[in-house]
Amino acid sequence: MSTDPLVVFTPSGKRGRFPVGTPILTAARQLGVDLDSVCGGRGICSKCQITPSYGEFPKHGVTVADDALSEWNKVEERYKSKRGLIDGRRLGCQATVQGDVVIDVPPESQVHKQVVRKRAEARDIVMNPSTKLYYVEVAEPDMHDPSGDLERLVGAIEADWGIKNIHADLHILQDLQPVLRKGAWKVTVAIHLGDDENAPRIMHIWPGYYEGAVYGLAVDLGSTTIAAHLCDLTSGEVVASSGIMNPQIRFGEDLMSRVSYGMMNTGGAGEMTAAVREGMNALFTQIATEAEIDKGLIVDAVFVCNPVMHHLLLGIDPFELGQAPFALATSNALRLRADDLDLNIHPSARIYLLPCIAGHVGADAAAVALSEAPDKSEDLVLVVDVGTNAEILLGNKDKVLACSSPTGPAFEGAQISAGQRAAPGAIERVEIDPVTKEPHFRIIGVDLWSDEDGFEAAAAGTGITGICGSGIIEAIAEMRLAGLLDASGLIGSAAQTGSDRCVPDGRTQAYVLHDGTAIGGPKITVTNPDIRAIQMAKAALYSGARLLMDKFGVDQVDRVVLAGAFGAHISSKHAMVLGMIPDAPLDKVTSAGNAAGTGARIALLNRDARGEIEETVRRIHKVETAIEPRFQEHFVNASAIPNSADPFPILNGIVDLPNVSFNTGGDSEGGGRRRRRRA
Repeated sequence: MSTDPLVVFTPSGKRGRFPVGTPILTAARQLGVDLDSVCGGRGICSKCQITPSYGEFPKHGVTVADDALSEWNKVEERYKSKRGLIDGRRLGCQATVQGDVVIDVPPESQVHKQVVRKRAEARDIVMNPSTKLYYVEVAEPDMHDPSGDLERLVGAIEADWGIKNIHADLHILQDLQPVLRKGAWKVTVAIHLGDDENAPRIMHIWPGYYEGAVYGLAVDLGSTTIAAHLCDLTSGEVVASSGIMNPQIRFGEDLMSRVSYGMMNTGGAGEMTAAVREGMNALFTQIATEAEIDKGLIVDAVFVCNPVMHHLLLGIDPFELGQAPFALATSNALRLRADDLDLNIHPSARIYLLPCIAGHVGADAAAVALSEAPDKSEDLVLVVDVGTNAEILLGNKDKVLACSSPTGPAFEGAQISAGQRAAPGAIERVEIDPVTKEPHFRIIGVDLWSDEDGFEAAAAGTGITGICGSGIIEAIAEMRLAGLLDASGLIGSAAQTGSDRCVPDGRTQAYVLHDGTAIGGPKITVTNPDIRAIQMAKAALYSGARLLMDKFGVDQVDRVVLAGAFGAHISSKHAMVLGMIPDAPLDKVTSAGNAAGTGARIALLNRDARGEIEETVRRIHKVETAIEPRFQEHFVNASAIPNSADPFPILNGIVDLPNVSFNTGGDSEGGGRRRRRRA
């Protein structure tokens, strides 16, 4: 075994051992890590910026010492003095490997910039925002009836609009007198109307009649990505949407890894809090720039997140969430100010965090409940928010159950040999001909399939770079349908399957989906470890859903709703072929898109919805999978493809699964079916 230092790259998860003195840029290139460089490693372009992380990383099995990289050199110093370099960053072409190290590649250093697929779904929302604009005419000062300008403004608002007990922060007082006089005592005022905990408050004031808008943010703070929708609080229009990778990924791809990082490193929780707040401020600047507005006009924000993200956002150590009984510091909704969280928007902006349901079922699940309203459904609906940590709701108007399942990052393309997150060039759709065993695919950014005329020219701009979550789901399901894969998840050999795309890969086999090595591109394969990672993730997802069905006393549901950025892009048929979700008619399996983000928008634009979801959460029954004996039983059964126990009668009427087994070297029985029509 090599004794060379181990280099681990995040967020890709790729790793390898390299001799001491190897430049980080060289290591990245050899591993296929997405690290940009225009100048060929000469230290001129500075596009290869990286962030080394130090301390203990139990997830990666390494401890990174302070001298894991070479010392800061003159090239880096020259660049920083002339053009600036964020503290803690190094140039990948200059920093060399000296010991085991964990390297984070920030989004701006990636050649293929992340596409965060959390769009704002179209939805009719009753407009009743917490902050509204009011035009008033204020009495001028009078020596015979002395009073302060603020008092006369507040009196005018109360007289005209009936709003009482209005407060104002210091920055309003500092601007008040010149604004009143500039507007000839006619002003427009933005007022946060208050709630159970806070009195109404003046947020902003303009001279005369202000024809513009004020804005709010609906923020979905996920384990892997942070997505934000900027909304006009007058019209409800989503004026801009954007997202970034959660910068906490360098501390661990899954939630428990981050909890462990906080436990193993003094001040680790504080590091993660600072990282996520810094990331959000960068996102807010980005989205305001895109919309061409002043960040100071963002006066309201609603956040949804899972419990670990909830605690780390608030600066609370999530230690207690890492062990039974998984106690939250608070499960109630929170009403804060932007400066409480160091957020760089309007200085008095109000922040609302939806309530958490339980220690592992967070405000994001509450937002999904607000968006999809299973508690108002006549039929039994299963709502699955697919992500690094899946939140699952099952219910109808009689009752709603909730749980979470630790699916891990495999659905996001992590832990997959050719995996990557959704970015241009990533394979996202796959078909395999059941007779020829030949694959056809589509990549993000190109509408053509790989066997259609013009595909190569269309794909030249991005290349074919890897496979994302929806792509690996479809690839494995198609392999099962084509007889390349047996129910246990084992890939057959070329002799067993009749396809020379099945090639030896150590002690097992791999299926070659695309080979671009002839033109300098990657060889993209699906390996047995890839399949195992997906099996574990889908088994956790299915087991959580099946456990809720047990609690409900049912074997089938009426409808299945797939939510989340990933859930919006997976095929329901392929999801059932894998056994990710319980059997249901295909026309009863729908996508809700980013339901958590939609729930956040509803809470942002309709203040009454906040009280509604707080009441709904109090009625939801929480199921803790970690202490349920049947969860493990379901998990074992669900490790097969689709699974080894449930009959899947509806699925069997839609597709025929080849009865193949490669454990004993038997021949494939999967050929002979006609090619299926593309969805």
